Amino acid sequence: MAKPSFPRLAQDLIALHRTTGTIFGWHRDNYIGGSRQQNPFCNNWTEFFREARLHYQLSLAQKNGYSFSLQTLGEQVLSGLPEILNHHDPVPSLVHGDLWQGNCGFTTDGVPVIYDPAIYYGDRETDLAMSQLFGGFPQVFYDAYREAWPLDPGWEVRQLVYNLYHILNHLNLFGRTYLQQAEATARKILSEIR
Repeated sequence: MAKPSFPRLAQDLIALHRTTGTIFGWHRDNYIGGSRQQNPFCNNWTEFFREARLHYQLSLAQKNGYSFSLQTLGEQVLSGLPEILNHHDPVPSLVHGDLWQGNCGFTTDGVPVIYDPAIYYGDRETDLAMSQLFGGFPQVFYDAYREAWPLDPGWEVRQLVYNLYHILNHLNLFGRTYLQQAEATARKILSEIR
């Protein structure tokens, strides 16, 4: 059995991300885990992410009875989002949408395979952010990706924003154990805005 090739995974992910569109979204809604993922077409990345990702998950959290504190923090993040994302002008890249260790494997000869996508055209950085949320891949993966296609300045702050979506989704899917993480992430984002 061959050793898994994480540099090859990085190259394959870049190939996916180099598949580009003219608009953000997807031709239909799909699922991320057990949650519906809205994918309306939108010309503006900030607007798409604010409405189709964060606002949608915050609305679900409110319906599920999660704290006033989370809603207050969430509204502040939504209001401040342009300050973080408007200076970033990503090309609509085809993204996996739910890239983490559990949705990646390797064949017996070490070839990477990714599966269970929540695909749409978005910012390629969303996949890299999600891949680091729950443990991440070995550093050689990130080094290979960034060497071949460097990330824009401000990536670390956008990573917080992009991962808030996944944390809220986990809150809505799996419950209260993600509430503190969601609130803490929102506070970190707000500290970058202020």
